[in-house]
Amino acid sequence: MSTYARFARLPLEIESYALERLEQPVTRGFTRVTTVVRLSGRGEEGVGEDVSWYAEMHDREQAAGPVLPLQGSWTLDSFSDALEIPEPHRRWAYESAALDLGLRQDGTALAEVVGLEPRPVSFVVSPGLGDPPSARVVRRWLELDPGLRFKLDPGIDWSDDLIRELADTRAVVTADLKAYYGAADEKPPDVDLYRRVAEGLPDAYLEDPALTDGTDPVLAPYRERITWDAPIHSVTDVEALAFPPRTLNSKPSRFGTLRALLDFYDYCEERGIGLYGGGMFELGPGRGQIQYLASLFHPDAPNDVAPRAYNEPEPREGLPRSPLEPAPSPTGFRWAEGAASI
Repeated sequence: MSTYARFARLPLEIESYALERLEQPVTRGFTRVTTVVRLSGRGEEGVGEDVSWYAEMHDREQAAGPVLPLQGSWTLDSFSDALEIPEPHRRWAYESAALDLGLRQDGTALAEVVGLEPRPVSFVVSPGLGDPPSARVVRRWLELDPGLRFKLDPGIDWSDDLIRELADTRAVVTADLKAYYGAADEKPPDVDLYRRVAEGLPDAYLEDPALTDGTDPVLAPYRERITWDAPIHSVTDVEALAFPPRTLNSKPSRFGTLRALLDFYDYCEERGIGLYGGGMFELGPGRGQIQYLASLFHPDAPNDVAPRAYNEPEPREGLPRSPLEPAPSPTGFRWAEGAASI
C-alpha cells in the first residue's frame, strides 16, 4: 500500500474557515508575510500555512477573504480533487490544514497513520552573510553554539578568502547555488564561482546548480554532492533530472498536494535517494509541520528547519540546539505549540 493510500479515505467535515495574516522581519533584511489557513468542523480546527513568497499574493488573499466553497463532508482525497488552487504553496496550506483537521476529527496522529516513530530532528541554520559578505554571522553563531551547521548561498562576491574562512569552520554542509530563482534573461552562471565553491567547501552539498556547457565539466567530479531543490515538485521532476540524484531537498509546500509529497517520499525510499528538509521562512504552524515531516522521513539529515527564532535578524543566546526532540501533538498534523519557535 502506498503511503498516500493510508490517508486518502480519511473523513473530513468542514463547517467554516478563516485566514490569518502573519508578518515579521527576518534575517537577510526583509519582512516575511504568510497566511495561516484555519479549517473548522465538529469542534476541531486544522491549520496550515501559505508560504507563497510575495506579500502581494497574501494581500490579495486577505482582501478576497474565505470565499472558497470548502464546507461539506469530504474524504482527504475528494477534498484535494475539488480544490481549484493551482499555486502549490497556497494549495499546500489548505491540504495540510485538511490533513490536520481530518486526523483530529478521527482522533489519530500523523505518525500513527504513517506507521513511523518521530525521531530527533537535526537542523542547520541558513543566515545571510551581509553586504559585502563576511563570515562574521557564522562565527557569531558558532560562539553561541559550536555544534551548529550551516546552509549558505554563494554569490559572485564571495572571495577566495571568505571561502577559506568558511571552510576552516568545518560547519558549512550545504552551498545553495540558487540557479532556478532568477529571470529567464539572467546572466549565465559564474563557472569560476562554481569551481571555487566545489573545491573550497569539499564536504558541502552543492544545491541547485545550473548545468551548462561551462559548469557541467567543472562539477562532474562532484556529482555525488549535487542536490536539487527548486526544480522538484513531483516524482516526474526527479525522473527528468540530468542524472540520478543521490540526495534531494524536500520542501513540502513545493509539491502542493499531499499525494504528490507522499508519492515522492515512497519513490525516494524505494530507490535509496537520501532526503533533507527545507523551509520557507514559515512564521506560523507550517514550521512545526515541516519539522514533524522531517522527524518521520529524514531526521538525521542537514534539515533547513531550525526553530523560527533562528530566522530573526541577529543571533541570540538560549535557542534550542540540534537535534530537536520530537514534539508531535497527540492528534493531527501539528508540532506542539511553541516547539517550532524558541
